[in-house]
Amino acid sequence: MRELGLAIYPAPHAGVLDFLALAAVCYAGLLTIYFGIGGLLHWLNARHPERRIQSRPQKNQIAMEIRQSLLSLSTIAVYVAAGVFAQAKGWTMAPLELGWLSVIGMGLVSLVLYDAWFYWGHRLMHTAPLYRFHAHHHKSIVPTPWSNNSDSLVGAFVEQSYFLVIPFLLPIPPDVLIAHKIYDQISGMVGHAGHEYFASPIARRPWPMVATTYHDQHHGYFRYNYANTFTWWDRLMGTLHPTYDDVVRKFETSDARTPDGGSRPTGGASGSGPTTTAS
Repeated sequence: MRELGLAIYPAPHAGVLDFLALAAVCYAGLLTIYFGIGGLLHWLNARHPERRIQSRPQKNQIAMEIRQSLLSLSTIAVYVAAGVFAQAKGWTMAPLELGWLSVIGMGLVSLVLYDAWFYWGHRLMHTAPLYRFHAHHHKSIVPTPWSNNSDSLVGAFVEQSYFLVIPFLLPIPPDVLIAHKIYDQISGMVGHAGHEYFASPIARRPWPMVATTYHDQHHGYFRYNYANTFTWWDRLMGTLHPTYDDVVRKFETSDARTPDGGSRPTGGASGSGPTTTAS
């Protein structure tokens, strides 16, 4: 197997200290993305109040989100490091040699599989027995760039342990696995930005992609929009917010914003509290 460009790929004889070093590198990388992208989005949001989807975040919300994210990101780093480490030790499926076909093919397959993993894991977290482990994330009714990883350790495990499990099921090159996690981290923060910058025809029917409004509606109404990258699971299972496509279309023409920057009501029962069923 080839080494990663950053020379962090462990050797087959690597031990516990090597794993801990790899986890530390992954954690440092995730923190760099978290504060770099978070700072950039915070700067953009301050300059574009007209793009705000809901009202302003609650007082002290951002500080709470950052504190919890520092903890949950540490466990996510362990999952990513463990997946790469297991590959290096030969415990998983042998990853494909790196090439255009393996990068594009495994990248697309991983995106699709992770979206399914996220949808069903996320719906599971909204069931009555498990919602208490996800409730912290929904304290951020108005998402901010800092709320993406503000979740309990159980919530982080359910949604992010994919990066530990998938090397055992898919011959994904470690470079692609790490690239997928980088993409997931950035896109997740954009999805929690609270401001709509990506409304376009490809983010609504008949296309499967999502705009920031998609996950913002999940935080506002709790029982819709459970997936991550695509809308097809929500459309198939009847859990897409009924106004999602229309709101995205309105944002394309700048018609969805109120004078103070928040979006007009989009249906549902905002403020009624989270559902704790998987329906």
